[in-house]
Amino acid sequence: MTAHSTAGRRPTIREVARLAGVSHQTVSRYLRSREGLKPATLAHIDAAVRELGYRPNLVARSMRTRRTGRLALVMPTMAYNPARMLAGAAAAAHEAGFAVEVVSLEGGAAARAERTLELADSGQVEGILALAPIKPTLEDRLPERAAIVVSADFDDAMRGIGELTDASPVDEMIEHLAGLGHRRFFHVAGDLQFASARARKATYLEAVRRLGLESVGVFDGDWSGDSGVAAMRTLRTGHLPTAVIAANDVVAAGVIRGAQDRGLDVPRDLSVTGWDNHEICRYLPPSLTTVHVDLEGLGRNAMLRLVKAINGRELEPPRQPLNEVIWRESVTAPPSRAAAAPGPQVPSGAA
Repeated sequence: MTAHSTAGRRPTIREVARLAGVSHQTVSRYLRSREGLKPATLAHIDAAVRELGYRPNLVARSMRTRRTGRLALVMPTMAYNPARMLAGAAAAAHEAGFAVEVVSLEGGAAARAERTLELADSGQVEGILALAPIKPTLEDRLPERAAIVVSADFDDAMRGIGELTDASPVDEMIEHLAGLGHRRFFHVAGDLQFASARARKATYLEAVRRLGLESVGVFDGDWSGDSGVAAMRTLRTGHLPTAVIAANDVVAAGVIRGAQDRGLDVPRDLSVTGWDNHEICRYLPPSLTTVHVDLEGLGRNAMLRLVKAINGRELEPPRQPLNEVIWRESVTAPPSRAAAAPGPQVPSGAA
């Protein structure tokens, strides 16, 4: 397949067909639904669409087929910024040739369900992706005019639920730290109203128990840096941990400050881990070991379900796991082993 220039103008369906080696009727059918087309044909058209940067003319298609080419992303009213999830969902929608509008609906799950049904019945959109909880009985009243997919990864207070409560990276971090020689741990938890905070605390306690390690305690914090500082003040001199598992990166930053206030060096005296992989983590002295959460992938997965429900098209899923530990300089061997193995003990391939 050779490159074709369409600089300065929108590529046409016939150009896609010519590059893919199929008829324009086949490309038109492809744009409506992928069902019934051979895998090889789908692959050729997919490649042509990508090479040409083809996007359907939504206005013309709407006039011709009465399809709007528009999707709605429903979010609750909130102060939390879901930009990364929205970016992942919108990118997937654009790949499938849809325009996206973000709709923030007031009220709880029941009120949101009614408003979502009204939007679906209006004929303004072909599908709705709800990234917020909707009353379960909505499924019994789904309209025919628009597909609806509910992927509620946050509750009304934007507290993570579902996949976002997976705390297995805590187990992975503790296992690695134990392998470096750490035996005494401390956990600074997040706000326990959040399912994710409860899951990380439970996983920490289970990992310490399973590996025969010692926990000097759990401090129930509130996701803030202040709670990390306060947690370090509670520790008894002479019985300090050598590793702290913090609920998120902000808490971890507070832990590091609290450790410095007590004359401890990170990571020489104390290894610290966080969660969320905030951009600033790479630049802290020391750079912070953390957990990267693929929120873009979470949004993309949700949109893939909606696109498939509308026209059967299956887009490429995310290529990385939802949660991934990023090993950096804030983790090293405990003081008793530091002399034998100087410098940060970071696994190969760390970012």
